[in-house]
Amino acid sequence: MSSTNLDYTGKPGNPGPWNTGLCDCCSDVKTCCLTMWCPCVTFGQIAEIVDRGNTSCFVAATLYAIVGLSKWGFCLSCFYRTKMRKQFMLEKSPCDDCLVHWFCEPCALCQEHRELKIRGFNPSIGWHANMDNQQGVEVAPKVEEGMNR
Repeated sequence: MSSTNLDYTGKPGNPGPWNTGLCDCCSDVKTCCLTMWCPCVTFGQIAEIVDRGNTSCFVAATLYAIVGLSKWGFCLSCFYRTKMRKQFMLEKSPCDDCLVHWFCEPCALCQEHRELKIRGFNPSIGWHANMDNQQGVEVAPKVEEGMNR
């Protein structure tokens, strides 16, 4: 795992597509099952990575479970989808973040979890363990191409 996979783009420009579709839940059966039986855990893992460790998985999962009892959990997860999209420069797809979470909450959580995995994170171990795993990984320096005028 190279450290460049774990970096947020932070580059201005047009948003790009998600690496997997909203309905590709079965492409990661483990995450799909976890999300169907305990969406609060999937949400907690996503929130910890997106918040760069400022919110623990336990706190986020507990908050999601409490808010979810009132059927308003989608508002909390929608906020994190928007935050994640901005960090990784992802397009609003297939529609607005709140609509995605309102109509397809489990699918949206699975998609976000898969996106983090594809980008080199292991959401199940948390932010700090991901950063510790990154320690000692040497990345080749970026070589500039030729002279520019």
